[in-house]
Amino acid sequence: MPQGSSQPPHRVVVIVDTGTNPFEVGVATELFGLPRPELGLPGPLYEVTLCTPAREVRMNHGFFTMTGLADLTAADTADTLIVPGRPDNVVPRGADVLDAIRRAHVRGARIVSFCTGSFALAEAGLLDGRRAATHWLWADTFRRLHPRVLLEPDVLFVDDGDVLTAAGSAAALDLGLHVWRRDHGAERANAVSRRLVFAAHRDGGQRQFVERPVPEVPDESLGPLLAWAQERLDEPLTVADLAARAAVSPATLHRRFRTQLGTTPLAWLTGERVTLACRLIERGEDRLDVVAARSGLGTAANLRARLRRETGLSPSAYRRRFGPAREGANGAVL
Repeated sequence: MPQGSSQPPHRVVVIVDTGTNPFEVGVATELFGLPRPELGLPGPLYEVTLCTPAREVRMNHGFFTMTGLADLTAADTADTLIVPGRPDNVVPRGADVLDAIRRAHVRGARIVSFCTGSFALAEAGLLDGRRAATHWLWADTFRRLHPRVLLEPDVLFVDDGDVLTAAGSAAALDLGLHVWRRDHGAERANAVSRRLVFAAHRDGGQRQFVERPVPEVPDESLGPLLAWAQERLDEPLTVADLAARAAVSPATLHRRFRTQLGTTPLAWLTGERVTLACRLIERGEDRLDVVAARSGLGTAANLRARLRRETGLSPSAYRRRFGPAREGANGAVL
């Protein structure tokens, strides 16, 4: 069952250091610190605290100055600790910041970095032998400074369990929504993404950047095709069907997906079907064959395999975690 208002909010603490990117601080506060009336809950699921090693911190080359923040001891209370990026990545972080990150990790907090915040996590020793992401522009520098980290230079973000790293400032939104999905399911994550007017699900394995972010010809936009396909996920759609609908060859469609979305038509279609299956389970559908059919995944066996691959959970485990609460014979909530 998703976390509800009867439980204390999940404590998110953000370290704001000299030079920290204010956009990434804004991402953290927007995703986890604002009221979420779109969810219809009486209380917040997260609460956010900003902390800093100094009384006054100058951000983003001095364009912003913040005062009145908590000190670094706030990191010792975090359920999730977020470390945004800084532009001066070759300059070592302060020992007090690194110690705060290490203490939070040893204590069992979830550690998240945005963009080049992964440099701080690597300096703290959290990433040795682990998969991680950072901004593509800094990939070579990162490898030189931290050769023991398994850097994945082309992905949007990496979820390595208790340590998650986003590749860039915009990818911080992707990772933040991924955290929402992981904590509270696809239904609530989608509601948050709709309020943000942001893509609900760009998989972490998608590429960081594309060759042509804005289509040269307006009618090459994939928007109408994606909307058409999302209304027909229960049908046996294929890449050939999508290409026919767009009146292009499969090769051209593949190229447009790679250029505009950073993924393939088949991967996008599968991801949308898994997301729909998750939402059906969250809404109380118990019959796996029905979920598989309505989401276009075909069989219960394929549903199990795809759901486990995307969420790490079996359908029954996903239902227990994110499905609606049920009452037992004695009225107890199951």
